[in-house]
Amino acid sequence: GLDMVYHHGQAGETYNIGGCNERENLYLANAICRILDQFEPSRRQEYGLQSFADLIGFVTDRPGHDRRYAIDPSKIQDELGWKAEEDFESGIKKTVEWYRKNG
Repeated sequence: GLDMVYHHGQAGETYNIGGCNERENLYLANAICRILDQFEPSRRQEYGLQSFADLIGFVTDRPGHDRRYAIDPSKIQDELGWKAEEDFESGIKKTVEWYRKNG
């Protein structure tokens, strides 16, 4: 998406790059935990956890907290023909794998 905007976007324009995969924060946290459960079972057991999701805690929302974060990528799709190649599930798995190797 960034390469498409750099080479084909109009100077001064704004393009939202996204895959139309809006998820709640809790869904995202649980998805990451499921992946870690799969890749790090011995570490999970070392901490005495059934799942890394056992570590998720809830806090009071901070004042002014946004109730929703979402973007509309229709402009980059319509004007530049860009579309995400990854869906949420494959993308989050690759992201977690990258951080495990490089973090």
